[in-house]
Amino acid sequence: MGAEDLGSLRNRIDALDGQLLELLSERARCAEAVARVKRDVEPNPVFYRPEREAEILRRVRDENPGPLSGEAVVRLFREIMSECLALEHPLTVAYLGPEGTFTHLAARKHFGHAVQATPLTSIDQVFGAVEAGRAHFGVVPIENSSEGVVTHTVDCFMDSTLQICGEVVTPIHHHLLAQAEDLSQIRRVRAHAQALAQCRQWLDTHLPHAEREAVSSNARAAEVAAKDPESAAIASRVAAEHYGVPLRVQHVEDRADNTTRFLIIGTAATEPSGADRTSIMLSTANRPGSLYALLKPIAEAGISLTRIESRPSRCTQWTYVFFLDLVGHQKDPAIRDCLEQLRETADTVKVLGSYPQAAT
Repeated sequence: MGAEDLGSLRNRIDALDGQLLELLSERARCAEAVARVKRDVEPNPVFYRPEREAEILRRVRDENPGPLSGEAVVRLFREIMSECLALEHPLTVAYLGPEGTFTHLAARKHFGHAVQATPLTSIDQVFGAVEAGRAHFGVVPIENSSEGVVTHTVDCFMDSTLQICGEVVTPIHHHLLAQAEDLSQIRRVRAHAQALAQCRQWLDTHLPHAEREAVSSNARAAEVAAKDPESAAIASRVAAEHYGVPLRVQHVEDRADNTTRFLIIGTAATEPSGADRTSIMLSTANRPGSLYALLKPIAEAGISLTRIESRPSRCTQWTYVFFLDLVGHQKDPAIRDCLEQLRETADTVKVLGSYPQAAT
């Protein structure tokens, strides 16, 4: 290719960039117009619609002609929608912090970078901030593909009136962060208990001499490692950059497919998006066949059950509540009818929310 051809291609790119800029500006002006219409016609306007965003992201992913990957296109459109939403109504999102945690990354992945992301120190505080109106939404971890359910999150739903309005599924890659270049100089490894468990085999093989200490978050471990030359942290690449700790070993997780699912919690119910999930909480008396009676209507309706967990009820000793995830929306006829049958069978039926399935 000659210099003239290269120059022509660059001129074409410049022209396309100009068109993109004008189209982005036009989209932003449309978003501002939407906000004005909503304020004029709705007494309590709702600006963020999870089902609407999910529909857009699925459409651009499915219609993407390439060569950009579907994931890349979704990421770009997520940021465009985030910036446009900020023009309509800026959002505050609480998450399990501090900055640099995987929950922080999940919040950015779902909401983009134009929201006000507020780190809190516990899952209870995230629920409390949303319930009190200090944050529009919250982001909390719910389960890991290697270590299972996050029981603290599940327990918070027992007493909360909040609704699940979205989910994020994020690959989790752990890295060893340390000031020491030689691993033999590391005396202690800190991380969240879940991260330590997800890297157990690697630690047994490569750092058998180092004491392991569970802390509140991987980001907190990175913060400590930045000041202690004899300690290391298991954390994300973002945490390494944020706290200024050298990344010594990449991908120390025991399973390459290590993945964590996060939930978006808010105060309002979400309308159907066309590809949804419904989470419910059930309780029943402890008698023979009681769990079978709960599951029978789900099986007979042909509803896919993707998760079931049991937790102590905290009311009576040795009694339990069950948390289930069903494929579909509570307004779908099959799930609506199933919920009616469950209310006749179970002692308690609580719909925690119907929400769009994660766009990966």
